[in-house]
Amino acid sequence: MTFAAISSLALAVALSAAAPLQAQTAPPKPVPSLEQIFRAEPYRSEPAKDADFSRSGRYLAWLWSPFGEPGTDLWVHDTKTGKTQRITSPQVMAAFEAPEDMERFDKKLRQRNTEYAERQAREVAQQAYLRGEKVDLAQWETAAIATLKKELAEKKAKDDAQKAADKAEAELEKQAMAALAAKRAGKPVPAAAPASAASSPDKDKEKELWELRDELKKKLARDKLKPADLYPGPSQFAWAHKADELVFQYRGGLYRWKADDKIPTVQPLVATQRDLKLVAYTADDSGVIYTDETRVLRSGFKQTGVQVINRELIHPDDEQKKYKIDQTAISEDGRWMSLLAKAPLKTADDKPAPPPKQVEIMNYSERWATAKKVNREVSDDKRNQQPLALYIRQLPTGNEPPRKQPAPVFTQNGGDVWFEMSDVAWARDGSRYAFTTWERDKELLRVYIGKTSCPQPSGTTAAPQGGAAGLGSGPAACDESAKPEMVLERRGEVGHEVVNVLKPRFTPDGKTLVLALDEAGWRQPYAIDVATKALRPLVKGEFEAHQVIGFTADSKAMFVLANQGDMAAMNVLRVDLASGATQALGAAGEYHRAAAASEDGRWVGAVAGNWAQRPELKLLATDGKTPARTLTDSNDKAWGELKLLRPERFNFTNRHGDRIEAYAFKPASWTAADKRPAIVYVYGGPLNDRHIVEVDSFQNTAYLFGQYMAARHGYVTIAVDPRGHSNYGRKFSDANWERPGEPQAEDLEDLVKLLPTQFGVDARRIGLNGWSFGGFQTQYTMYTRPDLFAAGIAGAGPTEWENYNSWYSGRTIGKATDRTKPVLRKYSLLPLAKGLKKPLMLVHGMQDPNVLYQDTVNVYRELLDSGKESLVELFLDPDGVHAMGGVVKPAGWHRRYEAFWLRNLGRATP
Repeated sequence: MTFAAISSLALAVALSAAAPLQAQTAPPKPVPSLEQIFRAEPYRSEPAKDADFSRSGRYLAWLWSPFGEPGTDLWVHDTKTGKTQRITSPQVMAAFEAPEDMERFDKKLRQRNTEYAERQAREVAQQAYLRGEKVDLAQWETAAIATLKKELAEKKAKDDAQKAADKAEAELEKQAMAALAAKRAGKPVPAAAPASAASSPDKDKEKELWELRDELKKKLARDKLKPADLYPGPSQFAWAHKADELVFQYRGGLYRWKADDKIPTVQPLVATQRDLKLVAYTADDSGVIYTDETRVLRSGFKQTGVQVINRELIHPDDEQKKYKIDQTAISEDGRWMSLLAKAPLKTADDKPAPPPKQVEIMNYSERWATAKKVNREVSDDKRNQQPLALYIRQLPTGNEPPRKQPAPVFTQNGGDVWFEMSDVAWARDGSRYAFTTWERDKELLRVYIGKTSCPQPSGTTAAPQGGAAGLGSGPAACDESAKPEMVLERRGEVGHEVVNVLKPRFTPDGKTLVLALDEAGWRQPYAIDVATKALRPLVKGEFEAHQVIGFTADSKAMFVLANQGDMAAMNVLRVDLASGATQALGAAGEYHRAAAASEDGRWVGAVAGNWAQRPELKLLATDGKTPARTLTDSNDKAWGELKLLRPERFNFTNRHGDRIEAYAFKPASWTAADKRPAIVYVYGGPLNDRHIVEVDSFQNTAYLFGQYMAARHGYVTIAVDPRGHSNYGRKFSDANWERPGEPQAEDLEDLVKLLPTQFGVDARRIGLNGWSFGGFQTQYTMYTRPDLFAAGIAGAGPTEWENYNSWYSGRTIGKATDRTKPVLRKYSLLPLAKGLKKPLMLVHGMQDPNVLYQDTVNVYRELLDSGKESLVELFLDPDGVHAMGGVVKPAGWHRRYEAFWLRNLGRATP
């Protein structure tokens, strides 16, 4: 077994409270409390996202806001001058907002910050109270009720004043009508009745405390923060095709920014109250293309008016399938578009298909329990797949009359099938398009390439396929119904997760289609030669490299994210497309995410970091010489002041010869001869492009709570990635197929054998903990290997795969094609529960729409029925969802964990 060296940049280690003092040394620094570690306010802002370079490669734009600020604003970095400019902010966008909206944003931001501060203060006060200190735990409720009483009094005064005014107006109206009636009857106008003394409204009886508490509960529900309450910032942007300028979308409007203006400013283009989605500039940069629901619209910068360029499909009355546009993708040259359309699914007697299955989730927060319904498609449900059709169409020119609708180039009949289709990828010049399909029940993967063609009229000069000369022949002459060619077919053995990442894209010259395949047990990029249809791998080796982020302008190299050489990290590789030679561009030992490459191939932007340097957006030069630039600063300084432990990475070889990655926290006084308690954190299931042991992951339980238990209580804590995880190749990600939990349990057994001799652990005091799939894994291991672990905590585990969503279970656990019976029932944990011999805590959010709370209730019932009352306990969040987040906050959640482990594993002895 090998161990990675701990970084020399590590923060000061927090000494264990149980560690003995050394002579002539400084006293140990206090270990942060759980309420300090899991404070109410996050320690960092959201990382930068959607980084994208201008077409010239000079400018990099991204969406991000500094720590503590809401929303995501638009930022632009000039690679030539090294300067970064913030394009939007609440102050800038206030010029385009109603004052009332900005006032609401400010008010809600103050409310959010107040809630953070009050929640943190309550956490600290509650712990002080439990330590015996004199604390007024009712102070926040008292202050809130005092404010409420003032608001109620102000509202009553306002209501009473309105009632008095309404009464006076009614009296005057009554007198006026009496005078009119007398005049019409020829009678004297009656004298006005003397004004009666203003009757003071009845004074309400002072509300009792329980009534005020009910009013406060209603007020808090009304005022609960929603995403739309805070300033959002821009949600999208797109660079022009030629100029260094961009358009961004903000709250129903489109805005333009030009880098070459003497004083670059934000210019409004389109203002609506609808949900717009930016698509691209027009081919000549004279306008912008965007969507409004399913319509694609085009607006010019100099012309007024809006043009719909994907008119809804037209069908004869007797046509069986009447498709409506669902998605539109436009080629970069602005001349072609793909329309993915779907038709309503009907039964055999031409009636609408029944709605999807719904399950009820109970809410106990009111006087009487209520139920809300969520969709739940399971393996024995018939699929309600809508029929789909793909149309390829030319974009209409400005004044062109509507053309006849072509036939679709591809159709799928839908129904009781599991069919997936990738987005349509366009070659840069619009000459070709590509897409992939996956039919799960048939285990059939296909890749298609289509060609757009416009015949050349006599006397014209030939142009590249789909080029400008073709346009001169007249739009009606172009063939919009030519069928695509299937260029690759694979049946079975394609890797259960490939379809999630199989995103085809053309090289800039349009001669090669690149996509991720799992031909050799690893998700890696392959090239399909457009002319010959030959397939070849672009990299070699046992690593994952399924995220292609761009190409050099000459189409000779590509950029891809890969964990080559370090499974816990992800670097940016430059790959020579001819030789397959690779060059790492980022710092070794950092995890690079959300990457983008400039079209000239000179720069890459990526969010990168590790446990020593938390992730930030970095600008990487591809010349191998220019130092990287860090463009964001997302962290609150309080993070560094925590002085947390740093984990130590290690790996071991399981009984099958597989390398299993892990990391461990050890207390400062640790020696290999110790007999310390230990906690193992496991997930064990596929996570698409992630796993637990990643050098930039600060996962709440595995990382934050792990270092706390090591520092405060002297435990050894471990996070491990057994077989079953993603990003370790097909052998790992497919390990659960038709035997979920067993490969992981084997790997956990092999890990436990190492702990006493190599980690100073007491073999009788090792606990197991996991969440979601890890909650399933913890239970499976505790039931099938009852003497392996001394105790376990299982959070939100799917105990009955027949009840989990078929998208995940049908590609991870086992085949789910038999609609007549729940074939995944064979993997239920319920029959295994009787094997439990050691203490187990089951944790769940009672309103979890993902793994239903009933899964925990049902296995709890089985445990009670088999006489395990003394071994099992429940810890529930009545308002929690899959990641909890209800009344149980992370500090309290892990405080319960702490007590459980200390009670069942004991304390470490020096």
